Amino acid sequence: MPKATAPQNAARRHFLKLVAGSGLIVSTAMLPGLAFAGQRFRPGLQLYTVRELMQQDARSTFQLIADLGYQEVEFAGLFDHPASTLATWLTDFKLRAPAGHIQLQPLLSSPSKILEEALTLGHSYVVLAYLHDHERADGLSSYLSLAEQLNRIGEQFQAAGVQLAYHNHDFEFVPTNGTTPYEVLLQQTSADSLKMELDIYWAAKMQVDMPSLFRQHPGRFPLWHLKDMAADGGFADLGQGIIDFAPIAAQSSLAGLQHAFVERDHTDDLQTTLEQGLKGFNKILL
Repeated sequence: MPKATAPQNAARRHFLKLVAGSGLIVSTAMLPGLAFAGQRFRPGLQLYTVRELMQQDARSTFQLIADLGYQEVEFAGLFDHPASTLATWLTDFKLRAPAGHIQLQPLLSSPSKILEEALTLGHSYVVLAYLHDHERADGLSSYLSLAEQLNRIGEQFQAAGVQLAYHNHDFEFVPTNGTTPYEVLLQQTSADSLKMELDIYWAAKMQVDMPSLFRQHPGRFPLWHLKDMAADGGFADLGQGIIDFAPIAAQSSLAGLQHAFVERDHTDDLQTTLEQGLKGFNKILL
């Protein structure tokens, strides 16, 4: 085995420190720094993947992420810290946070607060993360009403230099009365007011033709979640599953891709997930 570098040793130490007592399963393999020179996109990580570590020790988790070679993160809540504190820690480890997830009710009730936090953290995008059952209980009518709200808030955010976006799961692609909720959002919102964060796993699960989607709505998909699928339909580490990312990545310019984030919702081996995520990112988007 090649001799470990100082950053590799630092990453390993921080990882083992963080997982001590957390119940996560890890090996003692070395954590490599895997960022590739000349890459088109900065490797990003959706912090939901490391949510337990973030809740335990956010600053040390940022250091771990940076030591591994990730350069960007996407927030999934603020983990009980002020935005200003998190921004300082990001700066400490030369990480950028171009996007953050938010739930619908805070977005509707406190848009100014959400915007202020986004600007503090350096976000270019605020992303509506998920619609709960009761928020879509009226079917397409729910999405028509939502489109009106997102147009309005999106305009407000744009005036401050922040772009509003929408993150999909699977239910937005369920055919309904000759269309889908996803198509309603695309058609009933302004391309300036609302962009889309494409979660590739959920779109693939619903057999969405993603290159065709890009051709129909060019430039509308500046954010992606790089998430892979196991043969049984569950989650897999990026590049170890059954999704063919090549035809999707080949249309990244048409999609308008600016930032992509590795994500895995649940894993039994977080260390391997993070390492393989970075390898997969660089293979897919180089």
